[in-house]
Amino acid sequence: MAKAKQSLSPEDLDHLRAELDAGRQPPVWFTASAVGMEAGKSAKVLALTDPPEGDFIQVRPTGARDELSFSPAELTLEKPAPRKKEPAPPPPPPAAAPVAAASVEPGPVEHIYTPEPPPAKPKPAAKTAPKKPVRGVEVTVTLNSTADGEWTVDVQSGSKRTLRAAPISAALVAQAARSLLPEVHEAVEGVLAAAREKHLARVEQLRTELEAAQRALDELSE
Repeated sequence: MAKAKQSLSPEDLDHLRAELDAGRQPPVWFTASAVGMEAGKSAKVLALTDPPEGDFIQVRPTGARDELSFSPAELTLEKPAPRKKEPAPPPPPPAAAPVAAASVEPGPVEHIYTPEPPPAKPKPAAKTAPKKPVRGVEVTVTLNSTADGEWTVDVQSGSKRTLRAAPISAALVAQAARSLLPEVHEAVEGVLAAAREKHLARVEQLRTELEAAQRALDELSE
């Protein structure tokens, strides 16, 4: 049984940063956890965003032009082993030499009259049952967002719910929305913009509180 590929460790991330700082685009490979990508496929690392949270590793898959973002669990530095070639089929056995037919001297032939049987009646064609039309299964994909910018996805396949409230990163939602209708992209971008403003306001509030606490500490230290 094949060993599962190890995801990127903190030491691996430090190695990738060093390669990027040197002007190189180091290779990585997708693990089985990568969403929408084949395990073992290679990619080039383009950048590591800051802060390193969520899908902060920007890569370009081999043979593609798009830049996608993934988490450390979806990538590895372990290059997959090459696939073994199947052995060639054995050559066919040599054909047997033809056997010479024995010569037979012709003899007297007796002509015996045999009446021909009456022609058989044709059988009626078998009736085939009409094929039933194949009905497709309706699939419904629903994206849900919170005021904090967190996203989940539900998948309904016919009458069966195959996925319920599964978390999904905002970066993947934004990538998917850009490839859909403009109305979808506009709606998703509105939610993302509102979440960014809320978090920015929270950051400003925390920065103000931190500055006030620093001033108080400085006064106590004098």
